[in-house]
Amino acid sequence: MKKTVYDIIFYLAVFMALMIVLSRITDTIAPLFGVKGDNPVALIVSSGLTNLIVIVLFLWRRWGHVGRNFLKDRPMASLGWTLGAAAGVIIPAVWLQEQLPDLPDITSDIILKMVHTPGGYFILAITTPVAEEIVFRGAILRRLLDTTTYHWVAIVVSAILFALIHINPAQMPQAFLVGIILGWIYYRAGSTIPCIVFHWLNNTIAYFFILILPDPQMKLTDLYGGNNQSLLLSILFSLCIFIPSIIQLNARLKRH
Repeated sequence: MKKTVYDIIFYLAVFMALMIVLSRITDTIAPLFGVKGDNPVALIVSSGLTNLIVIVLFLWRRWGHVGRNFLKDRPMASLGWTLGAAAGVIIPAVWLQEQLPDLPDITSDIILKMVHTPGGYFILAITTPVAEEIVFRGAILRRLLDTTTYHWVAIVVSAILFALIHINPAQMPQAFLVGIILGWIYYRAGSTIPCIVFHWLNNTIAYFFILILPDPQMKLTDLYGGNNQSLLLSILFSLCIFIPSIIQLNARLKRH
């Protein structure tokens, strides 16, 4: 157990160190090209390099697990139900978060800038899901599952770490909930591939919501013009997608 704790601390330290170091390097180099360190282009370059190095390093050192046999052993319909679960959880998760007290949102301006900058989608919806799934499910959760027979303990611990690494308190409740679902999918599938697919669609939907909404900070009730009945119907409709998707995944992703 002690070795598992050391390994997890090491994985987190590497992940965070790369983020900090590459961010500092970008802040130093960017002014040489007439670009401020907080410029969204600089942020995208820094985040992109971090994600790519994390992916290559964790796979090269075999710290992270992908589980490519998933594509051979599992029916492709599983990925379809994974997409259904990702789409169905968005509105209920946002609604649940809105029932909590307001939490500080310290990264909304940064994310907003990145969304409206070319290349933002590639970073936020593609490389970030791949990097985070390899680290938090393929490395951290895998080590926890190898150590304990209580898989839900491992899933919850990895979800807590996943929420904390977001740094932004406003994102943590939703990140924790999504981390629970992703952890369960990894436990059942033994692969990060469906987790990456889920994470990709989750971030893609969030990306386009931010892109098209006049005010990204608006509440769900504002989105529905204050009509609580329409809001409740949308939550119910989402659950009618999410719950059957989870039931199907439970049946199709039989852990060996």
